[in-house]
Amino acid sequence: MAWFKRTQKGIQTPTEQKKDVPKGLWYKSPTGKIVDAEQLESNFYVSPEDGYHVRIGSNEYFKILFDDNKYKELDKGMTSKDPLNFEDTKKYTDRLKAAQDKTGLKDAVRCAVGKSKGKDLVIACMDFKFVGGSMGSVVGEKIARAADHALKNKIPFMIISKSGGARMQEAALSLMQLAKTSVKLAQLADAKIPYISLATDPTTGGTTASFAMLGDINISEPGALIGFAGPRVVKDTTGKDLPKDFQTAEFLKEKGFLDFITKRSELKDKVNLYLDLIQNQPVRA
Repeated sequence: MAWFKRTQKGIQTPTEQKKDVPKGLWYKSPTGKIVDAEQLESNFYVSPEDGYHVRIGSNEYFKILFDDNKYKELDKGMTSKDPLNFEDTKKYTDRLKAAQDKTGLKDAVRCAVGKSKGKDLVIACMDFKFVGGSMGSVVGEKIARAADHALKNKIPFMIISKSGGARMQEAALSLMQLAKTSVKLAQLADAKIPYISLATDPTTGGTTASFAMLGDINISEPGALIGFAGPRVVKDTTGKDLPKDFQTAEFLKEKGFLDFITKRSELKDKVNLYLDLIQNQPVRA
């Protein structure tokens, strides 16, 4: 029965020859479910065990929404300046450089135009991994320019919000982006060009106060955190205990802030179905 016994004593493996399990092979959802990374990707980054929608960025959303992942990125090279010479624990310029090196992104939003189920669609998608998806001058300017592109070419517009709010390092300049983007969305409305707002996890702060709730239709993914101020601030302000599911997509839909909630696997079909219906066009298969 030597098959389960060591035939040699004192076998040792040098540290440099030890094999570690590569990172990224598995994903653990907040409910404790373990999912194979490849299976997760093939399932639109949604855990098949519990339906948890994993946070994803612009690359993944563009792949889901654009046909064959083909699109033209708008204002690709735009980057933030430091007009206030802001410095906290580090200089703002250093913080931006570190975020750009870490993420491969220029700022917290990417805008693109491409075909979705055969028809043109302009999408502005925020990336939470870039300084918490915070909104500064570049985010506002890129969204405004994307709206201009939609307006000029009469193409439906979609914003995918994923943000911690306005970027404090740009102070009032970041807050002014709320007015800029709101004006552009009003111009789209006047021109009767559809605007769809998709709030994903998390959508908070100034983005919620402006473009994330200004859609002709406001939609969300299941379980997304959506709110302006945090629960502690709201509780202290109102003096009332908050419901267990406060600021979830499901709670907001119940209260009328959202039109519907859609699974990520159905997102492309539902967005384009709405566009066909609102524009009185034949429904695409």
